[in-house]
Amino acid sequence: MKTHANARIDSEQGPLHRRLIERAAAVDDGNILRVAFFALLLGTASVLYVDYRELTANEGAALAMPMRPILPPYDPEGPADGNSPNVTTSPQVLEQPLEITLGTGGQLLLTGSIDLGSAARFAAEIEARGEYVQTVVLDSPGGSVVDALAIGSLIHEKGLATKVAAGSLCASSCPIIFASGAERIASPEAAIGVHQIYAAALSGDPQNALRVAGTAMSDAQTTTAEIISHLTKTGVDPALWLHALETPPDRLYYFNPEEMTRLKLVTQLADS
Repeated sequence: MKTHANARIDSEQGPLHRRLIERAAAVDDGNILRVAFFALLLGTASVLYVDYRELTANEGAALAMPMRPILPPYDPEGPADGNSPNVTTSPQVLEQPLEITLGTGGQLLLTGSIDLGSAARFAAEIEARGEYVQTVVLDSPGGSVVDALAIGSLIHEKGLATKVAAGSLCASSCPIIFASGAERIASPEAAIGVHQIYAAALSGDPQNALRVAGTAMSDAQTTTAEIISHLTKTGVDPALWLHALETPPDRLYYFNPEEMTRLKLVTQLADS
């Protein structure tokens, strides 16, 4: 029940509300849009400033450090749950910079994280031992997308096969390499997964943080276009990368054998 004081306040506020509405209605639509636009710019600048402060909090030293690779739980007895793949390679091995070693039967083994410069080392190995290498065997949590695209392009150019064995991991940018094989062989027990592109490392110059933040979206879009073009060229259904676009960078979308076949990611499912 309203008191006399409340009634008096309502009576005084009524004309005030009407005056505010009338003034708002009198504002030109163009002015409203301009105010909204500048408010949006201000909000964006505030977010970038907060990101900038966080990036430079450690005097720029941390800016040169890449994000750690995303790894599923290591469980030699089996997956932690029904949806997790059973990766038997230890996280310590997978976190190391990419190791390129010559195996038996024309196999070249790529094990570990795809660090910057991996493509150059891979190209040197192919140049030195190209006549012997027939299949590139992958066990990697991914890493540099630029290097993965370069490695994949060379594999496609040379007509080499790719393989992911049971218990091995091929995640993040690694499936770009796997998709490049003339023949793409994977075990149904292989862990092959993707996620969104992210900036793996930033410039060590703190003054560059705002520029990096401002161009990250453009760079991601350009790189995504390159990935889709590469997948199309190698005969893989580019719809595969939709799962990457929909999966946050701190998670992985793992493909089951039916999906790998339907999306033409594999040409052969093999138990070995």
